[in-house]
Amino acid sequence: MNNSIKIFCKNTQEYVAVNGGDSLLDVLGVLEIDMQPLCALVNNKVVDLSFNIYSPKQVEFLDYSHPAGARCYVHSLCMVLYKAITDLYPGKRLRIEHSLKGGYYCRIKHEHATLDASMVAALKAHMQEIIAQDLPLVRHEEPTQDVARLFEEQGLNDKVRVLSTCKDFYYTYYTLDNLADAFYGPLVPRTGMLTSFDLQPYESGMILLAPDKDMQPAVAEKQPKMFKAFTDYVAFNDIIGLGDVGILNKAIREKKAPMLINVAEALHNKMFAAIAHEIAKRYQAGGARVVLIAGPSSSGKTTSSKRLAIQLVTNYIMPKVIELDNYFVNRDKTPRDESGDYDYESLYALDLELFNSDLTRLLAGEEVAMPTYNFTTGSREYRGNTLKLEKNNILLIEGIHGLNPELTKQIPEEQKFRLYVSALTTLSIDDHNWIPTSDNRLLRRIVRDNKYRGSNAQSTIARWASVRRGEDKWIYPFQENADATFNSSLIFELAVMKMHAEPVLSQVPVNSPEYAEAHRLLKFLNYFEPLDEKDIPSTSLLREFLGGSSFTY
Repeated sequence: MNNSIKIFCKNTQEYVAVNGGDSLLDVLGVLEIDMQPLCALVNNKVVDLSFNIYSPKQVEFLDYSHPAGARCYVHSLCMVLYKAITDLYPGKRLRIEHSLKGGYYCRIKHEHATLDASMVAALKAHMQEIIAQDLPLVRHEEPTQDVARLFEEQGLNDKVRVLSTCKDFYYTYYTLDNLADAFYGPLVPRTGMLTSFDLQPYESGMILLAPDKDMQPAVAEKQPKMFKAFTDYVAFNDIIGLGDVGILNKAIREKKAPMLINVAEALHNKMFAAIAHEIAKRYQAGGARVVLIAGPSSSGKTTSSKRLAIQLVTNYIMPKVIELDNYFVNRDKTPRDESGDYDYESLYALDLELFNSDLTRLLAGEEVAMPTYNFTTGSREYRGNTLKLEKNNILLIEGIHGLNPELTKQIPEEQKFRLYVSALTTLSIDDHNWIPTSDNRLLRRIVRDNKYRGSNAQSTIARWASVRRGEDKWIYPFQENADATFNSSLIFELAVMKMHAEPVLSQVPVNSPEYAEAHRLLKFLNYFEPLDEKDIPSTSLLREFLGGSSFTY
């Protein structure tokens, strides 16, 4: 073999001889892999399958079961949808706004009328035609200024804005039948690989449904409360004229960020006040004696609890707090996860009978001895702490299971108020690239764990998949049980997080499995102009992660 190069394929655990300049698609031709690769890791960096090999590498091919493979598939579907809209409805602009369970909510930009069901059906049929034609998705890398000019010719001004602050001399984009676009990650090599999807009318737009783990189109589920939480923030973004990263970067460069911070923080205050007012109204009517606050990791539940407590006091209600962690069962009775480790995220890691008994007695006016969980010994102790509800007291309970009916099954429904807290990011990179809420929360957790828990980014990233599995099982199925939803995201926060997260992410070793995710997050943060935290108030929810809060944690 001329100009032969040896690469190590992690999928087959063997060295393979290839020709210098071969693409990963060429390599697949000489391998026997029982999977449908969509992209690959080359030396722990995600690349598309057109990547050419000129020196020895470690290669791992990724399918839809890997998060990077799933992102590649979904982004490729989005380009096919963009192509379908351009073909059938020239001049109309696609806007992919945010994720919903199983899919991605899309609408036609600048149009407020409901998207006609016949239009959605026509778009789906044309997407199927494009996929059946097995057209190539061709990768290009050209000078950034030339790519910006190309996007400007296509009317993609949102992408031009982002590129105006890009610090890379060359920029990567893809073409599908001469239509150009760029995504937050690689695309598949051909449309024929995108055989599983669905497109359905949803609210006033449509939902693009990606496959489930069995490669069948996911089923759309109505989530009116979550949808409203997203769309309320999108409407707010529209009013202040700040919907994408390019506009945010421009505001930062023009020294307008302090006003954005003040407005975003004022919106949070308004939302907390409205939720407290609703709780007070129910409390005064004889209900809402227990407020349950739940949400996924790094959503800001703790600060939300503290700020809600302040607003409740202004409504003449004095909260008393119960910490769910003190109701853990003794360690020898703690459930185990699939790896055999203690599963503290399981609902059944809590002593539900004792918890419900104590709540019932408290609501009946009794004084109750409160437990304390000793994490060193793994056992529950009583240290003389007691609790009794007096006039105008309300119980505030924060924990991931707050929306699960099983947690408080012995407490009458009318006595409970459930609040769901999550960072539902509504800022987009551009019209075709949304910011996943999980990325926002992961960056918060990386910064917080490094600052307060002595954990580096590598260990936080390593645990993240397990955290997400716990959320999928114990939190997300109960989102719609909430009486109110609080969106804890702040439109400016990723520009601030950039300054804290980049140094920590840069320390992840190149040869570690977590490097791919660290590298992806660093590339993502590169979209943002940095923003100093000096104008963020000490009561801000973001201070829970950055430090400098006036609250005690």
